[in-house]
Amino acid sequence: MRDNLSASSRVHAGEAGSELECLPYSVQHNDEGICLLIKMGPHRILLDCGLGDISSLARGLSKSERRGSSPLPADLVLISHAHPDHARGLLALHKAFPVLPIYASEVTSKLLPLNWQDQAPPEISQFCQALPLRSPVEFKDGLVAELFPAGHLPGAVAIMLTYTTQQRSYRLLYTGDFFLSNSRLVEGLRLEELRGLDLDVLIIEGSYGTSRHPHRRNQENQLAERINRAIADHCSVLLPTPALGLGQELLMLLRSHHHFTGRDLDIWVDGAVATGCDAYLELLPHLPASVQNFARHQPLFWDERVRPRVRRLQPENRATVGKSPCIVLTDSTADLSQHCQPDTGPWLILLPEKIDIKVNKQYLAPTTIETYLLAQHSDGPGTTQLIHNLRPQHVIFVHGSPAYLADLTSLEELQNRYHVHSPAAGTLVELLIGDTFLQPAAPETNYEGELTDLGTVITITLSEAITADSRWQQFADTGLIEARWQGEELVLRGLSQRELLNQSSDRFTWSEVDCCGTCRHQRGQRCWNPASPLYNFKVTLEGYCPAFEGLNDSQ
Repeated sequence: MRDNLSASSRVHAGEAGSELECLPYSVQHNDEGICLLIKMGPHRILLDCGLGDISSLARGLSKSERRGSSPLPADLVLISHAHPDHARGLLALHKAFPVLPIYASEVTSKLLPLNWQDQAPPEISQFCQALPLRSPVEFKDGLVAELFPAGHLPGAVAIMLTYTTQQRSYRLLYTGDFFLSNSRLVEGLRLEELRGLDLDVLIIEGSYGTSRHPHRRNQENQLAERINRAIADHCSVLLPTPALGLGQELLMLLRSHHHFTGRDLDIWVDGAVATGCDAYLELLPHLPASVQNFARHQPLFWDERVRPRVRRLQPENRATVGKSPCIVLTDSTADLSQHCQPDTGPWLILLPEKIDIKVNKQYLAPTTIETYLLAQHSDGPGTTQLIHNLRPQHVIFVHGSPAYLADLTSLEELQNRYHVHSPAAGTLVELLIGDTFLQPAAPETNYEGELTDLGTVITITLSEAITADSRWQQFADTGLIEARWQGEELVLRGLSQRELLNQSSDRFTWSEVDCCGTCRHQRGQRCWNPASPLYNFKVTLEGYCPAFEGLNDSQ
C-alpha cells in the first residue's frame, strides 16, 4: 500500500465536513485478516490486527510522523476477539512498537497467547491490557470506548467509539465477528443493549453475505445425526477445526446431545484444540451460567468415566485410534494422514463450511469427505436485523468474500436507507456526517416463535412483542386465522368479523361484477397474478385492475 493514497482511492459520502475516516489495511476478503485504522478528529485507533505481515502499518506512517519522537501507526489498538484473523499480527506489532497501547476484554487478553503456541511463554509478554465490559473508558480528551459482548467466541466484543467536540458527538460501532444466537458456550449479542445508540457509523462483518441459515439447534441436530449414522456404519469421524471456538462447541455438542450421551464411545482431542479446551477451563467463571452449572456436575471437557469418554490424544494412543469407531477433533492445520492410517477406518472427514481446510487424500485410509454448517457468525437476515436496529448514517462491510459483500451492499433495503460501503484494502473511506440526516424508518421486524406438534394439535407460540403491537387486535378479532403456503413459507392471516359476515354474500352480490372479489387470482384478499400491478398486495374485494380474469374464464 502506498504512503499517500491517490484521489481515485478515496471514497466520499455525505454532506458536511468529516471528522471520521476509515482506512482498511486489510478486510479479510480471503484469509489476510482484519486491520482497520479509524480516524476520529485528531485521534487514530487501530481496530484489530489480523495481518500476517505488519510492514504495511509502518509504511502507512506519514513523513511528519516518522520525523517525530514517537512514530506510531496509531494512538491505541483495540482488539475485538482472539481469533487469528483478528489478532495474529499483535505480537509483531508489539515488538515493533513496544509503547503502543493494546486493549481487549479480559477474556480475550487471556486467550490471545494461543495465537503464538510455537513460542515459549516467557517470550510472549502480557502486552494486552484488559478493559471492562459495558463501562465507558476515556483514552484521550474527548475519545471514549465501550465494549459490548458480541457472541461468536468467549470474550468477543463489539467496540463503540465516541468522539466529542464542542459542536457534537460522533459515534462509531465496530462489531468484530458477531452472532445473535446463543451457542453452547457463548451467549449471543443482545440487540437491546445496542438500540438507541444514535450511531453515525457501523462497521459490520458480512461473512455469510445474504445467506439464510436454519436455526442453530437445527444445525446442531443435523450434524449430530450425520455423525451418529457414521458411527452406526462403523466409520470413525475426523473433525478438523480451528483451535478456539468451533472445536470446543463441537465437544460440548457431542457430550450433551441425546445421540451420544451414555454411549460407549471415545472422543479424542488433539493438538491446539486440546490446548484451547484447557484455556476455556481457566475461563469458566466467564462462561454462561448454564455451562457453569454443567461443570458443577461433571467435568466440562476431560472425562474418562462418563460416556462418551473425552480424552486428550497422546502419542501412545495414535496406533490404536480409528481401529474401532471413534471421533477425533484435531487442528485445522494438522496433517490428517497421521490419524487416517491405512490400517484404520473407514473415516468420515467433516469440514466446516466457510473455513478453508486443506485435505491431502494421497496417503489417507478410505475416507469420505463432507461439509457441515455450524455457524458462529450471523447470517444475512441477522446482519440486516442488526443494521436496522442501529440505523446508522454509514454502513461499512468487511470480513467476507467480495461476492458476499457485494450481495449485501446491493440490497435495496440497505441502499435506500444508509450510505453503504465495502472498501478494498488501502481504500480510504471519508465518512462525512450530515447534520440533516433523517433517521430511516425501521422496516418491519421479524419475530421468532416456537412450534409444538402434539399429533393432532399443532401449537404456534409467538413472541409477546407480536401481541403488544396495536395491529394484534385486528388480526385476532375473531380468533380465527387463514393459513396458506407461499413457496416454502406458511403465511398466517387473521379473519375479521366483517369478512366472516360478508364472505358468502360478497361473492353472490358481486357475481356479475368484474372486481377483485370475482377475480380468479384473488385468494385470501391478496392478488396472486404476476401480471397485475397489485401482485402480492392485499386488495379490497370491490377493487379492480386491468389484469382482471373472472372465476369462470378459461385457463
